[in-house]
Amino acid sequence: MRLATWNVNSVRARADRVVAFLQRWDVDVLAIQETKCRDEQFPYAAFDAAGYEVAHVGFSQWNGVAIASRVGIDDVARAFPGQPGFSKDTADPMIEPVDTTLFDDAAPATTGGEDAPDALHEARALGATCGGVRVWSLYIPNGRAVDDPHYTYKLAWLDRLRTEATGWLAADPAAQIALVGDWNVIPLDTDVYDPAAFVGSTHVTPAERAAFHAFADAGYREVSREHLPAEHTYTYWDYKQLAFPKNRGQRIDFTWATPALADRVTGVTIDREERKGKGASDHVPVILDLAPADN
Repeated sequence: MRLATWNVNSVRARADRVVAFLQRWDVDVLAIQETKCRDEQFPYAAFDAAGYEVAHVGFSQWNGVAIASRVGIDDVARAFPGQPGFSKDTADPMIEPVDTTLFDDAAPATTGGEDAPDALHEARALGATCGGVRVWSLYIPNGRAVDDPHYTYKLAWLDRLRTEATGWLAADPAAQIALVGDWNVIPLDTDVYDPAAFVGSTHVTPAERAAFHAFADAGYREVSREHLPAEHTYTYWDYKQLAFPKNRGQRIDFTWATPALADRVTGVTIDREERKGKGASDHVPVILDLAPADN
């Protein structure tokens, strides 16, 4: 099985490019972040024509996550339990958990519009079982600035996700779970082109790094690091100031896997070529190869 994750930075603008990537790499499951569209706007037809089913959650032109699979897509969850919400339009922007009754697993994964939650509930997490693997496509909040309420929201979001992920693994130590996506955390100084340029900003604070590494304490393994430990191995380059030609990048796209799934990973590839050419996303795909599951 081949599993990939990619922040595409607008799926409607890059649908043809994403489908071409799926076909070129022979990908079975792709977790997509920052789709930037409502459910009814997602370009399902392009994926369907290529043989992929899609589950998506998106409420506006911001955020949005999806999973495309050609090996089945079951038990769709459009949020994780207790997922925090955020709104800049309230006196207290934090923290209201998602009402999971809004995400009834029995409902179609593509409902949206008037059925969508209010502004507090951002489309940042989508779970589905694909080919026996429980995949979570995750777009962790950016944080904006260390004195911004969004930073507090980010830390609460990561903490709640870790709490839930800990429970999933405790309930089934043999679970096959992949927490994949854009984590918006730079875990190590060697994951950014110039650590000094980020002093005092988000992504590198001790609290964010601790929240990221807490998934290891929960029993998960960050498999892309295990297979690609090299320094200055980036997955994101800003559009500004010729960041990509100058290789001024960041490594912020990762996969935390349960031990049973991590043991199946035979290789990881970062497709740097996808940052090149007209219409490229500012992120590139991270691709995991999995050996067959033991029966």
